[in-house]
Amino acid sequence: MGNKVITLDGICKNYKGLSGEVSALRNVSFSVEKGEFTVITGESGSGKSTLMNIIGCLDKPSEGMYYLNGVDVSSLHSTALARLRNRSVGFILQDCNLISTLTAIENVWTPLYYRGVGKRERERAALSALESVGLSGRANHLPRELSGGQRQRVAIARTVAANPDIILADEPTGSLDSRTGREIIDILRGLTERGSTVIIITHDDSLADSARRVLTITNGQLTSERMNFNGT
Repeated sequence: MGNKVITLDGICKNYKGLSGEVSALRNVSFSVEKGEFTVITGESGSGKSTLMNIIGCLDKPSEGMYYLNGVDVSSLHSTALARLRNRSVGFILQDCNLISTLTAIENVWTPLYYRGVGKRERERAALSALESVGLSGRANHLPRELSGGQRQRVAIARTVAANPDIILADEPTGSLDSRTGREIIDILRGLTERGSTVIIITHDDSLADSARRVLTITNGQLTSERMNFNGT
């Protein structure tokens, strides 16, 4: 599959509703190359969150094939799916989900602790990740001592430290002012220069200007795909 990190082929996702089967995704096909910065847009209820859950290995499609780094995700049982997700996917959410009683550096290295990474190595990785988002000077601050933008940077650093193959950012600027939001997007875009593959899920069309590639989901279908040569 060359440098393709993600390949979706004919993805469908169906749910049982009160009035019968509901189709959340219908025949969605696309691929993402290593190091791409991609934005997936769509209105509320368009199916983009369902698509994110499938890409992030939180759910499996009803039909179609999904390959992550050449692994057929569609065929994995729940334990193997969780293992692949923990190893290969990092999530950045609108709500940073930081632990209020831990410092910035402790929040960043906590996932590495649960992976069994030794203290010295996880502290080194966490500090390096904080440096990459310009927060090494706030390493020992608690979340309540940080601004909203700084908390989001800690969340990004936590993902960077885990070194996933793909980073899924769900409305990462939704609770931030426009200037801080642009700073966060610049940080995410910069991660692709280090080889990360970044996918932003959003209903905010203005974020599309920051990406090289923009996919639009409408009523469960991929309705447009365009290249933005002003983006990365």
